[in-house]
Amino acid sequence: MDARLTAEQRQLRSAAARLADDLGPRSVLDLDDADRIARLEKAVEATGWRALRSDGASGVEVAVVVEEFGRGLVDVPLLGPLLADDLAPGSSSTTVVVDGVARDARGTRRGVTLRAGRLLTVGLAPSARGVDLTRHDAVPRGPLEPLAPLSPEVAARHRALALVATGADLVGAARGAHRAAVAHAKLREQYGRPIGGYQAVAHLLAESLALIEGSVSVLRHAAWAVDELPPEEAIRAARIAKLYCARSARTVCETSVQVHGGIGNTWECLAHVYLRRALTSAELFPVRLEEIDRGLS
Repeated sequence: MDARLTAEQRQLRSAAARLADDLGPRSVLDLDDADRIARLEKAVEATGWRALRSDGASGVEVAVVVEEFGRGLVDVPLLGPLLADDLAPGSSSTTVVVDGVARDARGTRRGVTLRAGRLLTVGLAPSARGVDLTRHDAVPRGPLEPLAPLSPEVAARHRALALVATGADLVGAARGAHRAAVAHAKLREQYGRPIGGYQAVAHLLAESLALIEGSVSVLRHAAWAVDELPPEEAIRAARIAKLYCARSARTVCETSVQVHGGIGNTWECLAHVYLRRALTSAELFPVRLEEIDRGLS
């Protein structure tokens, strides 16, 4: 495995990063800016990234885009429709249903779910914002309708991709929270000097960066494994990555709240939005330590 991104993958990452930086929310108030959300939705729709898998994208390319969207707190659907496209290529306005809830469902009309090796579709009730302030959930409404059976290998690779994609969202949220904490530490002064100059704060930020770098490494291998290794090995790698990324992202996001000090516990600070997104992504396709065959401390 070559862990380096290709030139095309780097360009894809740059494009996703630009979109997230240009149109993603820069404050909690921006989350309710309908005009910004409409422009963001139009831009994401134009990219075609919700159909990455049916367009032949690899697991690495999916992870690259999802990570940048997580970093920028992009608050229009991507993860749910992207996973739905992996199950039912060509479906429009569709998201994935997990544990009886349609995830990332803002503006979507139908959901797809996998049960006992069969692909099913169902209508959705209007979506609403939940704990994660950047994504909406919806409940299924109406009867389940069969689409097509899926082979065990296809279902297994989809599971690996789902774990990798949610892991990538966790890495992105951690990166965004860490960036915000670093920026605050450079500007906030105590006793006449930036708080980032004090060892107690600098060590917290350095430890967060180490967790992020470790997450990137383990996730990059799992994303590569989605398409290159046998399904059982791909799922094993994805489970390890998801568990590592979930633990790391929670620590990094909580550290960001801590570095922000008193303001970090207020509604106006974006630190809690990153933490909410990380906690929600950790519970999407959750992994328990007992499910993997090697220990993580």
